[in-house]
Amino acid sequence: MTMNGTMALILAQDGLTTGIIYALLSLSILLVFLVTRILWVPAGEFVTFGALTMGVLQRHEVPATVWLLAALGGATLAREGVRAWRSGRRTNWWLMAASYAVLPAVVVGAAIVLAPMDLPIFAQVLLTLAITVPMAPMIYRSAFLDLAGSPVLVLLFVAVAVHYLLTGLGLVFFGPDGMRTPPFIPGRLDIGVTRISWHLLLVIGVALTLTGSLFAFFERTFWGKSMRAVALNRRGARLVGVKPETAGTIAFGIAGLIGCLSGILIAPVTGIYYDSGFLIGLRGFIGAVLGGLASFPAAIAGSIFLGLFESYASFFASAYKEAIVFSLLVPILIWRSVIERRRHALPDDAE
Repeated sequence: MTMNGTMALILAQDGLTTGIIYALLSLSILLVFLVTRILWVPAGEFVTFGALTMGVLQRHEVPATVWLLAALGGATLAREGVRAWRSGRRTNWWLMAASYAVLPAVVVGAAIVLAPMDLPIFAQVLLTLAITVPMAPMIYRSAFLDLAGSPVLVLLFVAVAVHYLLTGLGLVFFGPDGMRTPPFIPGRLDIGVTRISWHLLLVIGVALTLTGSLFAFFERTFWGKSMRAVALNRRGARLVGVKPETAGTIAFGIAGLIGCLSGILIAPVTGIYYDSGFLIGLRGFIGAVLGGLASFPAAIAGSIFLGLFESYASFFASAYKEAIVFSLLVPILIWRSVIERRRHALPDDAE
């Protein structure tokens, strides 16, 4: 099959759609790493949980992820209680109970009541977000918070363990069969010599809105500026009254929101399975590496390039698409290594 102009434009649209999703995911991975030094390996699992939970709701069934939310809420409440007892602090019990007991109970009750109904698409999206997003900060509080001062490698091992746990639970909750949801806005828009899908325009609109909101949050709000301070100097931020634990909780909450939204947006484009999260998350990680794990704009640009590259690679060599895409990581890491060595070279080495 030969490439022509029409085919190239169609592949460009598909690549741009997936590239924007990868860009959002790379933002969440980069945000969590900068604030907590945790490589957020389970980022892809929130994509799959968001997509598959949405698919189950569209079948008018109660998603099993509500029970995971309840279990995480109970585990986090118990862990916070032990942490408060050991530190001798007895305050904010009502806040902990509201966050980890009352809120999950309300969401579970709402899912049981609303899931069998013929809900509008916007209500399904909100219910999916309410079920999935709170899991991320709960995982941080229960699995990572006590290891905040540990080396990055230890945090990576814990993140990998959480990834495998969530993947196994995904198989239990959703089974081995994949799901693909219908597009939010079907059809295409005629523009000049090509037709652009309405879903692509929706993805672009959501991505721009989310990116603008994050920029305003980090530039204009107290906690946004506090998270930037924690990312630059964790100890210095603590000395001026910023709690890195709270900043990490917010970072995980934002990452959970981005991951769930990405899953909802990508589900109409490709079939999602319980184990799809690892490969999707790895693509987001490649985008973050392109940004040097430091630059949000570079991560966005790298992720969009990756989506376009993947789309055209699937046309020319679909059987080797995964190998071709992930082989990009090798020259990128070599290039970054050379740059870092030159940056930190001693004067004698520089000569």
